[in-house]
Amino acid sequence: MKIVVCIKQVPGTAQVEIDPETGVLKRDGVESKMNPYDLYALETALRFKQSYGAEITVVTMGPPQAESVIREAFMMGVDNGVILSDRRFGGSDVLATSYTLAQGIAAAGGCDMIICGKQTTDGDTAQVGAELAEFLGISHVTNVCKIREVTERDITVDLDLPLHIETAKIKYPCLLTVEKGIFEPRLPSFKLKLATADRPIRMLKLDDMKDKDPKHYGLNGSPTQVKRIFPPESHNDHEMWKGSPDELAERLFRQLDDKKFLQQLR
Repeated sequence: MKIVVCIKQVPGTAQVEIDPETGVLKRDGVESKMNPYDLYALETALRFKQSYGAEITVVTMGPPQAESVIREAFMMGVDNGVILSDRRFGGSDVLATSYTLAQGIAAAGGCDMIICGKQTTDGDTAQVGAELAEFLGISHVTNVCKIREVTERDITVDLDLPLHIETAKIKYPCLLTVEKGIFEPRLPSFKLKLATADRPIRMLKLDDMKDKDPKHYGLNGSPTQVKRIFPPESHNDHEMWKGSPDELAERLFRQLDDKKFLQQLR
């Protein structure tokens, strides 16, 4: 079985800059980390590898510095890594991102199963997995919280829906997006870090894709555009009050009342 896990490098800090013209995050040179939800997707794939001898390839889209999350995946037991990196991919919305990933996975050789995390912490759309499956023309299920049975032809899983748990059987090739907590992610191995230090990482650009039309990628291929985006304001103003509990309670009440915070309670 060949498994692809989609991972993403996300900002590791809330102090990020935004391009005023394009409305997208400036990722170059920003402190980054692996998207936390992707760790659960990785662990799910690694459990398949342990039980069924699967070959795992991680695919990410981003600048060359995304190599660090590929190396981190190697330290957990992943076999191969692919980075989709091209200036023409920059500024992609969820649709263009999904299309680029679909083209990249096809160019990398395809697979039997794709596993994605529930969502990313920078975009929080939770749409890329399903859209990726649609572009590839394969079946998919989301919100997978448990693996029930695996056969040579299909997989049976539990889906965590808002009001109940649903069980579904899905044939290969397929895509799963997994919930946080499906398995406990393992820690990177220092032994594997040494063993994989020189392992090559495949870099794919637009020219490596079957569809080489730049209008289908990046900002050009994004039907949704961010009208305005800005970092949250930071307020550090504070006051120190002293007094008895009754005095402080009365003062707090007056403060909340003056600022109209208590109107809805009356």
